[in-house]
Amino acid sequence: MSQPLLTIAGEVANPLSLGFAELANLPAALQVIDVSRIDPKRKGDAVRLSSLLELVKPSAAVRYLTLHASTDDFHASIPLADVRDKAILIYRLDGQSLPTSAGGPVRFFIPDFAACHTSEIDECANVKFVDRIELTSERGQDNRPHDEKEHAELHEREAS
Repeated sequence: MSQPLLTIAGEVANPLSLGFAELANLPAALQVIDVSRIDPKRKGDAVRLSSLLELVKPSAAVRYLTLHASTDDFHASIPLADVRDKAILIYRLDGQSLPTSAGGPVRFFIPDFAACHTSEIDECANVKFVDRIELTSERGQDNRPHDEKEHAELHEREAS
């Protein structure tokens, strides 16, 4: 196995640690080649969240997906049902692992996140630097901004 980029664990039958080679070798039907076809502002290749969920087999009680990014100690816990069939995980850019400068090792992306129509899915649910996904029946760790001021401060820090 190659160096793990992403671990998926929690209330699942088959916890997984996937490296670049394992992600790249997933069947073509599970891949999203050239995510700019979905969002012109994005680059790279991805795998569908729904495909990874089929591999790990979450328990029937799972309601939340918590995204952990150890690079910047950022965590977002969102309702799984709202993103199960929409979200993708960008892991490759120009045939190589997604670099940190582009949000790697994995960038969780919900195309048109506003279409989820929930206060728990916002712009900050598109998480950079994801290295672990935890599936749970209860809401997990979440340190996203709670108001517009905190949100603006977060993006100001990211820009500097």
